[in-house]
Formats: sequence, structure tokens, C-alpha cells
Amino acid sequence: MSPHPASFRDPDGFVYNEAGTLYRYVTPSGKAGLERLVSSGLYDALVEAGLLVAHIDRGPTEEGGCVLQPERLPFIAHPYEWCFGQLKAAAKATLALQRSALAYNLTLKDASAFNIAFRGAQPVLFDTLSFTPYHEGEPWAAYRQFCQHFLAPLALMSRCDVRLGKLLGSYLDGIPLDLASGLLPRTTRLSPGLAMHLHLHAKAQQAGGEGDSAKPRTVTVSQNGLLGLLDSLDSTIDSLRWEPGGTVWADYYEATNYTDAALLAKERLVGELLDAITPRPTLAWDLGANTGRFSRLASQRGAFTVAWDFDLAAVELGWREVVQRDERNLLPLTLDLMNPSPRCGWAETERESLLDRGPADVVLALALVHHLALANNTPLPRILAFLAQAGRHVIVEFVPKSDSQVKRLLAHRPDIFPSYTQDGFEAALEPHFTCLRRAPVPGTERTLYLLKGK
Repeated sequence: MSPHPASFRDPDGFVYNEAGTLYRYVTPSGKAGLERLVSSGLYDALVEAGLLVAHIDRGPTEEGGCVLQPERLPFIAHPYEWCFGQLKAAAKATLALQRSALAYNLTLKDASAFNIAFRGAQPVLFDTLSFTPYHEGEPWAAYRQFCQHFLAPLALMSRCDVRLGKLLGSYLDGIPLDLASGLLPRTTRLSPGLAMHLHLHAKAQQAGGEGDSAKPRTVTVSQNGLLGLLDSLDSTIDSLRWEPGGTVWADYYEATNYTDAALLAKERLVGELLDAITPRPTLAWDLGANTGRFSRLASQRGAFTVAWDFDLAAVELGWREVVQRDERNLLPLTLDLMNPSPRCGWAETERESLLDRGPADVVLALALVHHLALANNTPLPRILAFLAQAGRHVIVEFVPKSDSQVKRLLAHRPDIFPSYTQDGFEAALEPHFTCLRRAPVPGTERTLYLLKGK
């Protein structure tokens, strides 16, 4: 068995893939903690609450460990792809997990944002081995990690600039507290929660008060004190807010050139194209999804749908709608297609790239190609080659230069795109796809294509 590239840090076990099935190997040293988690009743309580993935025990190993078959989640997103609301929800879920663990005399030994995934609106922990017995007087070992993975980025996104959440892509072990403290406005030192958990915490780290191996840890914290710490972190997280607005695409559907009738006709047509795909898709990606209006056409047909967009306000609005509807089949995420999530981490394999997590059964690329081609100078052949890597089927929209939205794109720059024509588009798709259907969008000059990869 060969460990998954992202599963190597925990001495108690690792995840591996065998013939397309995901397993978790638990070492003899980790088995006792797992048995404690299950026998205490905490495992059942968390699975029932939707906070922990379920698993099937596949039995012991010769060396005294065991093998689990965990529930396979439909998609694993990285924290630097989450919007503000998702990071906040994941933080709240982590605190709820720790509070529940203490009630069963257990504790979280780590609090990495990379251990959390989303089933639509529901954050869920997928690292079953994160729990360890709690001993009275012990401080929370994962406190620093929680502050770096959750509190620091949320504070920066709320009090400085929401785009600073992308720092999690550069600091995979969490944003250093001294960096966050230095970037935050001085007024945040007047906030009791941020002052204690971030600013003073950063000073303690710099002074060697935490993580200094030369100094034995002598701090003791009662369970009531630990619960008070969790309450303080919870209220501090609650106090951090960000309201989406002021971006170009957050009100796209209000500013689009579609008439109401044309928009409804496009929805019907996209639905027909989705229904024409066999076998029925189970994973869909909507690239340039905005708030997810068209993404729902796939999610409502049973496909777990990832609604990608670069506009943080649009993704936040999409996330809030997912939460309001309590959806489990739709996941809004942030993505800049001109600079998508790369392979990164240890040996550049620990965190998968966008394409590593594909291909999707179907990719929606609606009102997208003209932005990539005309606003970002990406040739049509390259765009179609990328889409062929991303999805087994693609539903793509071609928007001609005569369209008012394209005219707006070209209003303040020279037209240096002679090959951007419908003929040029169809020539670019031919090496990669078979065209199953080509249909004009009623009431517009646009055309939808249903493509199948060759």
C-alpha cells in the first residue's frame, strides 16, 4: 500500500487508494485512539451530526493495526479556494468538534483547515485519527494551529482585505501570527478576542513562549478553562464579518444583456444538454459560475457540482444561497482560471492542482470563452485543450464579437483577435472533441455546444 501524497504527517496512520477505493491504514499505535473514539460514543454522535465522515472497519492487520474504508467525499477543496463564509463555517465546525470531544474526554490533537471538506453547506472532518484522549490540566495542543489556519486569515479578510485569504495558499501551515498581527489595523488590539488570540499570541511565539523545545511546558488548563477558551474563540470568530459588494461580477445577472425570456430559454437549453449526457454525470464543474444560477441545473439533476468563480463577492453570495437552501450537492469555490490552484506542498504533490482533481463528468463553460480569449489574450486552441483536460463532456457557449458584452470588452483596446470567430472556435475544438449538439440560444446571437472528449 502506498500512502496518498497528502497523507504522511500522522504517525498513527495514512490514507491510500487501491483499485479506485479509498482506505485508511491505522497503525498499532493509532488503533487504541480509534477504539476510544468509537467505544466512547463520540464517533456515532459526530457522524449523526454530519461533522465527521463515516467509515467501515475492514478488520485488523497482521502487525496489530487495522484498515478502515472511509466514506468517499465527492470533492476535496483546499482552504485557499474557500470564500470568507466557508472559512468561517469550517472554523465554527472545528470548535464544535473540540467541544464535543471534551464531553467524551477526548480532544483534537490538530486543527488543520486541510482536514475539513464540504458536503455543500455542511463542513465535515475527514481525518478520523485527529482525536486523542484528554487529560485534565492539558492545554489544547491545536490552539496555535487553529489560530493560524482560521483566526488569522478570517481577521485579515474581515479587517483588511478579503483577498488576503489567498495567503493560505502560500502558508500551508497557516498564516504566521506575527505576520497577521503586523498587517492588521492597530484598532484590532482593542478587540479582546483578537488582542488575546492573535496579537498577544504572536508576541508569545516571538518570545519563545510556545514551541520552544528548550523550555518544558508547565502550563495547566482546567477543562472549564479550556471550554472558556473555546467560547472566547467562538465569539471572536462570530465578530468577524465581511459583506460582499463593490466587484464587477457580483450583480452579473442584473447587468447582463440577456432578456428575461432569453435567460429562461438558455436555462432550458442547458438543462436539455445535461439530460443528453450518458451516463448521467455524478461530478460537474461550472467554470465562471458567478453565483451559481446555472450550476443548479447540474446539481438538481444529481451531480455534485463545484461552482468556480474568480469573483470573491459572487462566490460569497453563492455560498450564502447554498446555506440558506441547506444544499448538499452544490459547492461554490474561488478560482482564477488564469492562475488555477497548482500542485504544491511537500515535493509539489501534497496538495493537488485543479486538473489533478478532475476530469469532471461534465464542465459548464457558459459566457466564459470570450473573457479568456479577449480579456486575457488566451488563444482559442489553448482554451479548448484545457477544457478537454477538465471534463469528459463540456457544455460551452460561444459569444460572437457582435454581442454587446464582447463589444464592451473590446471598447477600450484594439481588436487583435482575427481568429476569434465561430469558424475559428469550431476549428479549435475539432482536435479534442466530438460535437454532439450545436444550438443557438433563442433571443441572442450566442451558440451552445455539447462536446464529448475524443
